[in-house]
Amino acid sequence: MSANRTRERPIDDVGHGDHLCLAFADDAEQRRVVTSYLQVGLDRGERVLYFADQNTPGQVLNWLREAGTDPAAALDSGQLTVTTADDSYLADGPFDADAMVTALHKEVSDCLAAGYTGLRVSGEMSWALRDIPGADRLDEYERKVNAVFAGHAASAICQYDARRFDAASLHSFDRRHPAIVAPHPLFTSPSLDLVPSLRNGQQALRVIGDVDYHSFQAFSSALESILDWPGDLTVDMNSLQFIDLAGMRALVRTAERLRAGRRLHVVDLDPMLCEVMHVVGWDQIPSLSVTAREALA
Repeated sequence: MSANRTRERPIDDVGHGDHLCLAFADDAEQRRVVTSYLQVGLDRGERVLYFADQNTPGQVLNWLREAGTDPAAALDSGQLTVTTADDSYLADGPFDADAMVTALHKEVSDCLAAGYTGLRVSGEMSWALRDIPGADRLDEYERKVNAVFAGHAASAICQYDARRFDAASLHSFDRRHPAIVAPHPLFTSPSLDLVPSLRNGQQALRVIGDVDYHSFQAFSSALESILDWPGDLTVDMNSLQFIDLAGMRALVRTAERLRAGRRLHVVDLDPMLCEVMHVVGWDQIPSLSVTAREALA
């Protein structure tokens, strides 16, 4: 199992001690994760804090309502607070990483003293892309804030929009978190999983299992869906067990559809399959890059 997969945590399994990174490139994925995370916290009797930025607090509350959870009682009692980054991370103007860590420590103590079962926090981190003094300390903050959650009755999910943050920043923030939110598969079956993931700060489609006659249509549909991702595309073949000729042709067709300047990177492909791509001449397509999987020692 890859190191990345061992760091993944299904959203329904997030609990005390977790500080997770959610890197998303799809609004529906963000909404799915956030809604589930908030609902579970409310159901468990936790104090729930949400710091919005790209979305408004009203939009976040509507996510709950449309998922069948009326937030009114939790808002009235103080169990739920949905505010903005300007009124939380940036309440004093500049971003003060140390002050925010201290405030979160106090929130944990206060919520337990008030009888809640724990603290649950999620924030949209896009505010850091604005010209705000102290925003350059976000990486330091993510490292320091681990101590707020590790071993305590608290959890957090930090949300990074992969369409806004560059790959280097995403990779850095990802590594500052002990774990990441497990992405929702685009397709899953007993023989194949097609899962969006983050690889070195870039969105990737991870192919796990077999691409054959039975799963070809799902594979083609997944490739079609990632065409909307920003920048170059990456298909991670590290966990691929088998792919037939039709599946390989689907990769080629996807690369050929990219506009000038974009490339499809097929990475960690079995060396024998790389040789097939070379013999056929597909590796000469300008918009297609193929990298072989390293042999096991």
